[in-house]
Amino acid sequence: TNSNFPFLSFLFPPPIQPTLTHFTSHATLLSFKSSPFLSIRIGIADDGRKKMDFDSAKSSLVRLRASANSFLSDVEPLALLLAPLLTLLVARVVQSFLRCVHDNGAKPLIVGFVMSSVKLVPGVKRYIDAEKQKVVDQMQSGTKSKRAGWMSELPKEGLGPVVIEKLKEEKDKDVDWRGKCSGTVYIGGTESEGHFAVINEACSMLVRDEMCHFFPETNKLLLTCDNLVVQFAHTNPLHLDVFPSIARFEAEVVAMTASLLGSKETSSEGEICGNMTSGGTESILLAMKTSRDYMKAKKGIRKPEMIIPVSAHSAYDKAAQYFNIKLWRVPVNKEFQADVKAIRRLINRNTILIVGSAPGFPHGVIDPIEELGELASSRGICLHVDLCLGGFVLPFARMLGYPIPSFDFTVEGVTSVSVDVHKYGLAPKGTSVVLYRNHEIRKHQFVAVTEWSGGLYVSPTVAGSRPGSLIAGAWAAMISLGLQGYLENTKAIMEVSKQVQKGVQEIPELFIIGKPDMTIVAFGSDLVDIFEVNDIMTSKGWHLNALQRPNSLHICLTLQHVSIYKDFLVDLKESVNTVKANPGPIKGGLAPIYGAAGKMPDRGMVQDLLVDYMDGTC
Repeated sequence: TNSNFPFLSFLFPPPIQPTLTHFTSHATLLSFKSSPFLSIRIGIADDGRKKMDFDSAKSSLVRLRASANSFLSDVEPLALLLAPLLTLLVARVVQSFLRCVHDNGAKPLIVGFVMSSVKLVPGVKRYIDAEKQKVVDQMQSGTKSKRAGWMSELPKEGLGPVVIEKLKEEKDKDVDWRGKCSGTVYIGGTESEGHFAVINEACSMLVRDEMCHFFPETNKLLLTCDNLVVQFAHTNPLHLDVFPSIARFEAEVVAMTASLLGSKETSSEGEICGNMTSGGTESILLAMKTSRDYMKAKKGIRKPEMIIPVSAHSAYDKAAQYFNIKLWRVPVNKEFQADVKAIRRLINRNTILIVGSAPGFPHGVIDPIEELGELASSRGICLHVDLCLGGFVLPFARMLGYPIPSFDFTVEGVTSVSVDVHKYGLAPKGTSVVLYRNHEIRKHQFVAVTEWSGGLYVSPTVAGSRPGSLIAGAWAAMISLGLQGYLENTKAIMEVSKQVQKGVQEIPELFIIGKPDMTIVAFGSDLVDIFEVNDIMTSKGWHLNALQRPNSLHICLTLQHVSIYKDFLVDLKESVNTVKANPGPIKGGLAPIYGAAGKMPDRGMVQDLLVDYMDGTC
């Protein structure tokens, strides 16, 4: 009875009633009754009956085989071969159809199928596209004519503080928003009084400090900073009809950036386009989302994968988690560049994208972009180049004659690029650009919503509302510096990079990692604990980046270091000597933590430590 076998009630759910009955000394009958119409009985033989049951089962299988052969004797062998294959094909089609219905709904699927079928009729698609373009042109009426005079290249000579007058000219063309807009501006009064004045002063302090960081030798741009905040703190490119000045600034920043990266070259096909974002991470996130959706539309890839070198930025890990993309990391080669052969081996039918950096954040080394481009082009996949650090240095370094390998849209196969204006572009923090080879790719970046009760909605970036003051700040930085200003800055920091590399090489306990192509110099040691060196440098006021695999440090050189790089080298040499003479961690130093984290085999535990740290910090 069941009371003798309580485990049965646990194994089977209530609708299935198991019963055990001992009916002989050699066997037990196990009965399942799931309904009045269905019951299953299984004989469980004891050891003495096992051979008999095996013979019986074997006999049953022989009879089943004979019956099947007799039934199929009149069927063509080819039909027997093709039937399972056709069945699998039909099942796959049905599965795809049901997935589409589940993802999109039956009505949109039917409408889409009908429209696609109608477009197959000669001339119909051409007519529909022409009518659609008429609507788009009507929506953009007045905008295209204005764009005709917009800048698409950096001015040869920067305007300096005169850029303020240009900002005012464009600002005066904005509509009168005071009390006449739905939402948009939520603070009462004018820009120079009450709560507006408090907000403007607070923002001015932040932006002023940021600009002083990049221009330590002059205060002439402080007035520019203050005016930027006062004039544009309340602006938002989400409202293009209210703030057309911001729309122009963004378009010109994108166009000027693109011109530095090959948009004027015939090999780039003349369609490079993009948008401004809040930083390099958002630019990378958008490029990954866009590549995923583009490859889904182009090749039907539903389980996307991307391949990146271990030196690629951690923003790609974010993108993989956010957008459900499987991430493969491959080792770098002996020169600390992306290993093209290793990447090639991992490419499969689900690969949507590979990544190269120019340069990589850890070691300042440019990946072999031309080889990656050839690989991406031959396999029909996307290639993203991370130029967040190099976008406003490498083009000018190349003009100055430095040996810079190809890295931009002039390389066939490059489909997208991310460039930070708030780094060497010397713009306020929170400004970056993401670029695409053509509009066909970029369209997959946008989110368009047609069924919202709040109206028709379309947005180009992750953020809906964006600070217009930062966009104006990026525009002002580029116009005030101009081509000549960027060339001068690039020459200064590239020469400092050379001097720092030379100085590090003269410290016998240290070695430089890879061959730095730009302004990042990474170094390690086989003789002293490099993290202990970092702790000593921190005590002297320096803040360097600690790296792993291999354990090392790097310094990213900016205009701030032009006048004090010799002090850095002196303090670095003293720190190495201190650690060499007195090895061991200093009180409060992070060397033990970095060392332990690098040796810990359970990376999940390291991840938990990082999450707990962040949870207690922010």
